[in-house]
Amino acid sequence: MGMFDQMKQALQMRSEMKRIQAEVEKISASYANGGITVTVRGDFTVQSIKIEPDTWAEVQKGKTERFETMFLNVLNGAIKNVKKTTQEHMAKMMQAAGVGGAGGLGSLFGK
Repeated sequence: MGMFDQMKQALQMRSEMKRIQAEVEKISASYANGGITVTVRGDFTVQSIKIEPDTWAEVQKGKTERFETMFLNVLNGAIKNVKKTTQEHMAKMMQAAGVGGAGGLGSLFGK
């Protein structure tokens, strides 16, 4: 394969990876527990946080440590869910694009 062909292939791969990244950013996953729901996007940014009124009432009663623990658990659960969903989605997209299997994806996402 000549240098021109290698450069062309590299540009095509770069373009495909950008497309895959854009698709991944559209993914979101949620986790809920104890009246708290967190949704995280595929790029690992928090999309939304919802807290039920009963849960707020607990905080107002001074039970902040319990709330903080629950909130951390829900946030981490949402991150874990979107991480798994993103890995699965990327592996399918890369296989469909002919880039290969999930080979090094685990290391990309801290698996």
